[in-house]
This record gives sequence, structure tokens and C-alpha cells, in this order.
Amino acid sequence: MDMSYFWTGWSPIWHTLLIGGVGYLTLVIMLRGTGPRTMAKMTPLDFVIAVSLGSVFGRTVTAVDVSLAQAIVALVLLVVVQWALAFGRSRWRFMRRFLDSPPVLLYYGGELQAKALRRHRLTEVDVHTAARQSGHGSLEGIQAVILHQDGSLGVIGQDSMGDGSSLLPYIERHD
Repeated sequence: MDMSYFWTGWSPIWHTLLIGGVGYLTLVIMLRGTGPRTMAKMTPLDFVIAVSLGSVFGRTVTAVDVSLAQAIVALVLLVVVQWALAFGRSRWRFMRRFLDSPPVLLYYGGELQAKALRRHRLTEVDVHTAARQSGHGSLEGIQAVILHQDGSLGVIGQDSMGDGSSLLPYIERHD
């Protein structure tokens, strides 16, 4: 058996320690600098960036043919792309339409929205689960259940409905 499966010398070890340590610190500094939104519940955009950062970081830590400069440039590039898309999303409506999934009304005023449930591969059981998780024993007293852009389900009780201005655009789509 070839011993290189077990040991190839100190050079790859030092390389991994250097890239891993500096890369990790670079990620922490960049993510702290971009604010808490980067680490909030993930939208599809956030998920893609997180997976890409993890993939690049994992690859650069273990690959001996990747320099420290190349590793940092790759990590910075992904964070800058994420920041630029988030900046565009916050400024231009067409970017929001392109990058975001709008909230979806799943239940409103005592009626399940069957078409929306089917389209998003959810069931009545999912709506009841959301109700239970929000402290309700049934759908009675619940005005709406919404599928948020991060995939979570939000429950709005009848006593919390207020004027409904946060729901109005989505109610009108389903009436």
C-alpha cells in the first residue's frame, strides 16, 4: 500500500491550517460587516450564496493547488455578489420580482386556498401544523395562514388582523 494515502508531508497540513484559519476569519469579518440580514432566515438567494460560500471554503481548505489570495478573492467575490443583489433588491422593484417569491395566502377567512396549497405542494395538515405551532388548537379564530418567502408559515389570528394592510395584496389575488 502506498503511504501517501496516510501522509504526504507537512506542506499540505500547513497549507490547510493557513487557508482554513485566514479563510474562516475572512468569512466572519465579511459576514459581520454585511449586517444581520445576511444571517436571517434564508430566502432562495441567501441559500444559494450560503451553499456557494460553503463549497468554495471547503474546496479551498483542502485543495493544495489553491493559493491564499485565490481563496480570499473567491470568498470576497461571493459576498460582494450577494451584497450587490441585496442592494439591487432593496432599490429596484424589477430586482425584487426577479429574486423574491411573494408571500402566498394558504388559508383566509375560514377557507383553505386549495389551488395555492397544490401549487406549493402543501396540504391541509401543513396549515393545521402551523396553527398548532402558533398556539392554536384549531383553525377557529385564525384569519389567515401565509407561506412566507423563506418557506415558513405565518399565522394571523382574527384578533391580530387589524386593517389587514399587510395581507391586502395577497387576499385580492385569491378572491
